This record gives sequence, structure tokens and C-alpha cells, in this order.
Amino acid sequence: MKYNLLLICVVLLCISCGQDYVPKPKAYLRLDYPAPKYQTLDINAPFSFETNILATDVKLKKLPAKHESYGVNIEYPSLKGTIFLTYKAVNNSDTTLKQYLRDAEKLTLEHMIKADEVPPMFPFKNELEKVYGVFSEVRGNVASPAQFYVTDSVNHFLTGSLYFYAKPNYDSILPAANYMQKDIKHIMETLKWK
Repeated sequence: MKYNLLLICVVLLCISCGQDYVPKPKAYLRLDYPAPKYQTLDINAPFSFETNILATDVKLKKLPAKHESYGVNIEYPSLKGTIFLTYKAVNNSDTTLKQYLRDAEKLTLEHMIKADEVPPMFPFKNELEKVYGVFSEVRGNVASPAQFYVTDSVNHFLTGSLYFYAKPNYDSILPAANYMQKDIKHIMETLKWK
């Protein structure tokens, strides 16, 4: 009986010692977003563009201003973010366009204070539709990781910025920010003035 018990213990020890324990590496949250599908956004404004169908809520409102002005909020509830657009009509004065450009660049500069890195701005030009502008990205714990503006240099000026409904934590919002920045670039590429 002693030998049987001893034999069982030896067999159990041999079976249980097959592999060494290896701690699991730290895991990172994997966020997979659907491939973007775009549709033309038909709103009652002096411009049109294509937006991702993941943006389920688009709000347009006419803003009180001296010149024709609109605000458009493109909300992504699943990403907890919004792209805010502001349209302003340019009057025939050269100073109006210069002021709009200064204001758009000032917004980017305000976010650079908290930035870890500011990649070069990407100029944008679509000669066919007369859309010219700049896309700016700001990396780090900033309130708005992307801004842009486009204009036809004569009648129209549109500026936009990306915001999230969370405290800025660059590592956490990076996948969603990258996804929405591609949508911003698509807005710029498909923008048409009316």
C-alpha cells in the first residue's frame, strides 16, 4: 500500500511538471473600427462633402454673424468624438479672408502649448473644385488633435477641428484620432462649394 501511494505521488509529480510557468505579457486594448463607408451629406448649406456612415448624428445650425455663417457638428458616438465645422462666407474684402486664416492658425497654435509633437502641416489643393487648405495634426495630451481649413480664396471659408468627450490622454485616444483624421482628410477631398 505504501508503494502504491508513493508510485501515485511520483506519477502526479512527473505529470504536473511538464512546463515552466511564464507570466503573460502586458496586454493593450485592441480597437478595430469598421472600414469606412462614405455617403454624400446633403445639408442646406453652401457646401457639400462625403461623411462616414459611422457618424450617426450630423447637426447643422445657422450662426449669427455679419456674413453668412454655419456650424456643422459631425458626431461619432461609438468613438466618443465630434468633428466641429464652421463655415463663413468671404465678402469681397481681402482683409476678411486674412482674418479667417489668422483665426484658424491661432486655434492650432493654442493647442501647441500642450503638444508633445507638431508634425508639419499638410497643404491641400483640389484645382478642379477650387478647394485649397491645410490639415494640421497636434500630438500629445491636447484637446483637439486635428484641425483644418479650406477655402476657394474668394467666397467660401470652412474650418474644422476634432474633439473627444474625454480628458485628453494621447495613448488612449490615438486609434480613434487616427481613424477620424482619415475622415477629416476625406471631407477635404470631397468638399464641393455650391
